[in-house]
Amino acid sequence: MSGTKILFVDRDGTLIEEPADYQIDAYEKLRFVPGVIPALLRLRDAGFEFVIVSNQDGLGTEAYPRASFDGPNDLMLQIFESQGIVFREVLIDCSWPADNAPTRKPGLGLVMHYLRDRGIDLDASAMVGDRDTDLQFADNLGIRGFKLRTPQFGGDWDWPGIAHALSDAPRQARIVRNTRETRIRVELDLDAVRDAHVATGLPFFDHMLDQIGKHGGIALTVQAEGDLEIDEHHTVEDVGIALGQALRAALGDKRGIARYGFTLPMDETLASAALDFGGRPYLVFDGTFRRERVGDLPTELVEHFFRSVCDAAALNLHLKVEGDNDHHKVEACFKAFARALGQAVRRDGDALPSTKGVL
Repeated sequence: MSGTKILFVDRDGTLIEEPADYQIDAYEKLRFVPGVIPALLRLRDAGFEFVIVSNQDGLGTEAYPRASFDGPNDLMLQIFESQGIVFREVLIDCSWPADNAPTRKPGLGLVMHYLRDRGIDLDASAMVGDRDTDLQFADNLGIRGFKLRTPQFGGDWDWPGIAHALSDAPRQARIVRNTRETRIRVELDLDAVRDAHVATGLPFFDHMLDQIGKHGGIALTVQAEGDLEIDEHHTVEDVGIALGQALRAALGDKRGIARYGFTLPMDETLASAALDFGGRPYLVFDGTFRRERVGDLPTELVEHFFRSVCDAAALNLHLKVEGDNDHHKVEACFKAFARALGQAVRRDGDALPSTKGVL
C-alpha cells in the first residue's frame, strides 16, 4: 500500500502574490496566484495532501507584528477551505536570514517529522515555491521541486503545468541529437495540448511539423540548426530521427495505448495513414509528387522523413496519398499521420494491447 503524497508549498509568491515590500500584512494586499485553486483541486483529487512551509522574516517583531500577519493569513486559509482545499499543516519560520536557523528553508527543521513518518511517500511528494531556496529545500528533502514563474524570481512553471505534471503522470520525452551536421532538440508531451513551437530553418517544414502537434493533439517543440547551406537532407532526416526517438521514449512500455489509422481528405487530395506501435519499424509509402519542391522542402524528403521517424520509433506506418496538388498532398500526409498518431497514443486503461505481452 502506497503512502500519503505531500505537496509542500511556499506561501508568498506561490499561493498568494508577493507585494513589493515582501510582507502581506494587510487585507488589501491579499491576491491569489492565477490558477492556484483549480490546480490544487486537481492535485487533491489525485491524492495529494498540502503543507505550507514559509519563511516570514522577523514575524512577531515590531517590524512585522503577528496580528498584521494573522488576519490576511486566516482569510487566505478560509477562502481555500471554502473551495475544498485544506492544509494538513501550516509551518512558519519567523527567523531572520542572518540567524541561520535550522528551521528556515532550505533547512529541514520544520519538516523533520515527515522524514520519520513511514506513512509518507516522499518519492511521490513534491515542493512548489518561487525561489531557489525552495528548490534547495526540495533537494534536501529528496523530493521533486517546481519553481513557479514569477516577475520577481523567474521560474519555469505555472500552476496548470504543475498539476498536469503531478496528477496526469504525463508521457514526456526530451531528445537532443547533435552531429557534425545538425543540432536538434525535440520535446513532446503526449498528454498535453498546446501550440507547437517549431523552428528548423525551413518554414514549410516547420508548417508540416506544426500539423503533427496540432492534429496529433500533443505538445511538441522542435528546435533545429542544420547545414542548410549544403542542402536540407540532414536537417529533415535528423528531425525525423529525434522525433521518432522521442515518441519511443515517451510511450515507455506502451500500456493503455490504442496502438493502431486515419484517412483524411484535403480538397482534391486523399491521404490515409495506418500505423502500429508494435515495435517493428517499417514504412510503406504510396505516393508521387510532380514538383521537386514545395516551398523550401524537397518532395523527395517527405518519404525519407517518415522513414526516419519509423526507424527511430519502432513504428510500422502505411502512408498513401493521391491527388493533383503537391502542396495539398504533402500537407495531407502530415495531417493524416498526425491524426493516426493521436489516436494510437491515446490512453484507454492500462492493459498492454498485445497477446505477446510485450510491444
